[in-house]
Amino acid sequence: MKGVLTAIESKEKAIEAAKACFDKKAKDIVILELKGLTVIADYFVICTGDSTTQVKAIMDNVEDELRKKYGERPGKIEGQANARWVLMDYKDVIIHVFETETRDYYELEKFWLDAPRIPLEEVNGQVISRK
Repeated sequence: MKGVLTAIESKEKAIEAAKACFDKKAKDIVILELKGLTVIADYFVICTGDSTTQVKAIMDNVEDELRKKYGERPGKIEGQANARWVLMDYKDVIIHVFETETRDYYELEKFWLDAPRIPLEEVNGQVISRK
């Protein structure tokens, strides 16, 4: 049924978003599985850009890649104006692209310590993490 995503498709979308972040040299990429922990989304993808320019480039690439692969645009994008924390809401997957200082300040992952992390090595046998 078109428009209804399976759990596997949601996970694949989160992985594709992480790859799109990696392609624009995002750092500290994390995929959190939130199923059963909240109704907000099934997955969070969190990453960091070194500057607001890089944050915008990451956001643009995620949007382009998910549109190409899934024909989908985010329902909402918040934070574009200052690009210190951009939130892209795809309903089942929410992507958070932070500028370094903002990510350090909010420490979003600490709110989801009990959320399983999707190992980045799992992504087509390729590690997609830069520290």
